[in-house]
Amino acid sequence: MSNLPRPQTGTSSRLSAVPSQKPRQLSHLHAQLAQLTANVSDLENLMRMTSVQAQSMRSLGGYAGGLFMAASKVLGEETVRGESGNAATPGGQSENSRDQDRS
Repeated sequence: MSNLPRPQTGTSSRLSAVPSQKPRQLSHLHAQLAQLTANVSDLENLMRMTSVQAQSMRSLGGYAGGLFMAASKVLGEETVRGESGNAATPGGQSENSRDQDRS
């Protein structure tokens, strides 16, 4: 079977065009490789910047959490002080006014 002549198709015309296209294809591949290398370099720089920004965001989150806890503590103390000075009873009177009524 391997000794039988094969019918001629467009293969010979394609083969004759391949050597002339090869340098053009190689230069195109070289340009694409250069573009890919540039894009990978840009991606590496962006990833490095993102890492630094993520660390900064983490520290900012710590600061914001500390401020919220401090504000909560300050506002909580003010609320407790305000309620202890004139704590209201269910009847609408404060404890001080009830003590005065008893005497």
